Amino acid sequence: MKVIAAMSGGVDSAVAAARVIDAGHEVVGVHLALSRKSHADTAGSRGCCTLDDARDARRVADML
Repeated sequence: MKVIAAMSGGVDSAVAAARVIDAGHEVVGVHLALSRKSHADTAGSRGCCTLDDARDARRVADML
């Protein structure tokens, strides 16, 4: 089965994708930024929309 995994760049999505691969499925990772404004500018904000997060998601997907 082919599965799409939403890759945030964090640990949870990476582990979820790895577990689906371990179960024998083909996984395609996607990372979606819904805003051009980075949340990194906001003090105390958390999210998955910085360029670093996108790079992390790509790096994890490449390794998997």
